[in-house]
Amino acid sequence: MKIIIFVLLSTLMPAVVVADWETNMPRGVTPTSIAAYDLHMLIFYITVVIGILVFGVMLYSIIHHRKSKGYQAATFHESTKVEIIWTVIPFLILIGMAIPATKTLIMMEDTRNSEITLKVTGYQWMWKYEYLEDDIAFFSKIDKDSNKARRLNSSIDVNKVEHYLRNVDNPVVLPTNTKIRILLTASDVLHAWWVPELGGKKDAIPGYINEMWIDIKEPGIYRGQCAELCGKDHAFMPIVVKAVPKSEYHKWVSIQKDNRIATKEN
Repeated sequence: MKIIIFVLLSTLMPAVVVADWETNMPRGVTPTSIAAYDLHMLIFYITVVIGILVFGVMLYSIIHHRKSKGYQAATFHESTKVEIIWTVIPFLILIGMAIPATKTLIMMEDTRNSEITLKVTGYQWMWKYEYLEDDIAFFSKIDKDSNKARRLNSSIDVNKVEHYLRNVDNPVVLPTNTKIRILLTASDVLHAWWVPELGGKKDAIPGYINEMWIDIKEPGIYRGQCAELCGKDHAFMPIVVKAVPKSEYHKWVSIQKDNRIATKEN
């Protein structure tokens, strides 16, 4: 009984409180992740209301129309009116959910007017990032501390390793408040690039280009991982995105270009 009361009370909590639950999806920091979260919560509450109504009617019928109170089972076979009602109402509910869902999906797939194009290539087991407009490219793999600690008989306490299995040697640096088009592919097997706070998860497929876009609204470090089983080290190819203001991003780009020129001269 306590569990039932807890579940019923939890459905009445505001969306902000539910968002803090570890079991709920993050609201994120991009338009796509926010739209996905809002759509998720809208449909969640629709299903909650449907569940309460349906099971409420069932419980009421079971309790108040039981045989011990002298009720007799109805003898009618069918009702055209009832058939129409329970066909039309679910149809209208589905249409009501389909409209915002379609708008959200169209928005998520619209990569037009992007300022930056980032090509992401999955490898066994690392990521390659290429900034196409600036001719910058580098590999990003799990950081040395996590890589040492994860090995069998390493004798390293993983609890003392900062961001264990969630850190990389070369994070992706991206500007905030900028629409960024991401092209996804792979060099060997299926991978999937996924950073929950940035919204969306796209497969990286050999010989095929998938695309998505992000527009990060808040500076910070956002962590993700490969979300497609890609081999024995699938669990050891994290993603780290460092979102910085545009001015800081342009400085980083200049440094990368200078380092590339210096490397070529040497």
